[in-house]
Amino acid sequence: MDLEKYKKLFLEEATEHLAELSRELLTLEKEPDRGEAIDTAFRMAHSIKGMAASIGYDGIAEVAHRLEDRMDGYRSEGKIDESGLAALFRGLEGLESMVGLVREHGSSPDVDPQLLADLAAPKPSAPHRELEEHQEPKKILGRR
Repeated sequence: MDLEKYKKLFLEEATEHLAELSRELLTLEKEPDRGEAIDTAFRMAHSIKGMAASIGYDGIAEVAHRLEDRMDGYRSEGKIDESGLAALFRGLEGLESMVGLVREHGSSPDVDPQLLADLAAPKPSAPHRELEEHQEPKKILGRR
């Protein structure tokens, strides 16, 4: 197998996917509820993840996977908030930097743990039960 040929192909396609991801994030910045942009951005991250994993660029695959996971929640909601969009832009910048290092040095760089933490999907807040008008707080807590 001619690995150099596949590395070159990876760099070409990853660059295209990153450009498309950037365009979609810029669209989301203007229209946070544009579901098609979220879907396209998700597909770009998914493609980068698959290509990187197949050629052994595990760090890039991991960051793309986290980016994909983060976007998955927004896909189901159909919109994105400012902090979520900021995290996606950090992920994009991280991927661009990592792909640039592959271009320069030919090997996959280490993953920045802070980037992975930034991309971690936010934890859903615990649902809270509102008191019904006729219930006393003690009954909801299981006390009498």
